Amino acid sequence: MTKTRPLLLAALLAPSLALGATLELPADARLEVQVIDRLALDADNPRQDDILMRPVAEGSGTHQLPDHCVMVGDARLDGERIRLTTKTVTCVATQGADSEIYSGEMSAAAYDADGAFGIAACDGGRCELSPEQGFLLQLASELVIEEQENPAEQINIERRQAEGEGVANPIPAEQPDPDQ
Repeated sequence: MTKTRPLLLAALLAPSLALGATLELPADARLEVQVIDRLALDADNPRQDDILMRPVAEGSGTHQLPDHCVMVGDARLDGERIRLTTKTVTCVATQGADSEIYSGEMSAAAYDADGAFGIAACDGGRCELSPEQGFLLQLASELVIEEQENPAEQINIERRQAEGEGVANPIPAEQPDPDQ
C-alpha cells in the first residue's frame, strides 16, 4: 500500500496539461458573441482597446465556445461600421465538479448580419454596441488551445482529501477510548 500512495499522489499533483485536452475550432468558424460593457465610438473617440466579449448562449454561429469565456479585442471606427478584432480568449469549461481552463491567442474579426466586415451600428456619427446585441466573430485561423493548469482544481482535490473523501485521509479504524 505504501508504494501506491506516492504514485497516486504524483498522479493527482501532475499538471492538467499532461492530459492533453484541447479546445479546438476550425478556421472560418463563426461564433455569436456580445460585448460585456457598452461600446461607444465617434469622431472624438474612434478607437477602444481591450474590449471584453462573451459568447451568446446557444448563439446563431456555426460553432460554440463554452459558456464561461471572455475574449479580449480592439475596436475602431471605420466609416459607418465598427471594426472589431480579437486578441485572446480565456474559457472555463465545467462538467459537474470538474473544470478545465483554456487560455490563448485568438484571431477573429466581427461581421454583421449582412456578411460584411465590421458591424453596422452607427447613427448620426455615433456608433454603439450594447451588451444585448449579438454579432458574429469569424476565426481567421484554426483555434487550438491546450488545457491550462487549474490551481482551484488542485485546491479542491486537497480539500476533499482533508475532509475524508480521498485516499490521503483514510477512515480511522474503531479503537477504544484510551481514557477508559
